Amino acid sequence: MKPTKMRNRQIYQATFHTKSKQLGSQLSKELRKKYGKKSIRVVEGDTIKIVRGEFKGIDGKITIISTKKNAVAVEGVKKEKTKGEKFDVYIHTSNLLVTALNTEDKWRITKLEGKKQIQKPKVVIEKPVAVVKKAVKVNEKPKIVTEKVAKKQNMTKQTKVTKNSKKEVKK
Repeated sequence: MKPTKMRNRQIYQATFHTKSKQLGSQLSKELRKKYGKKSIRVVEGDTIKIVRGEFKGIDGKITIISTKKNAVAVEGVKKEKTKGEKFDVYIHTSNLLVTALNTEDKWRITKLEGKKQIQKPKVVIEKPVAVVKKAVKVNEKPKIVTEKVAKKQNMTKQTKVTKNSKKEVKK
């Protein structure tokens, strides 16, 4: 399957819980320090600031969340039709910065506070390092070992000699 087709399925044909996760927005620096998270799923009533786009710099509250359009409507962000009617402009959540959270949902707040990472002091334990080197003789000859002795000593990759032939066999 082509990558564009796969990407479109992930965005437009996604399940409801996946679409909900796609409606996340980054937190402000103060909220990042407070909760220890970079982003959060936006909810109606969150106060946000628009960071990118035509309405850059506008602060407001989220009024409508559309999982179908994968965007949100912000209070005070409207456009006018030729007849004079005003309609909401939907903005993608990646272009938003959450400045204050809607604290009506207690479960959401407890979940956020539970995710806070506690930094533990690092304990460094020094272990003594012992280096043991075996003395190797320069002109050492390989030992002649029978198969029975090799099996007892679990010598599989060393030189073995059979009783009958007395020739070296390597495995």
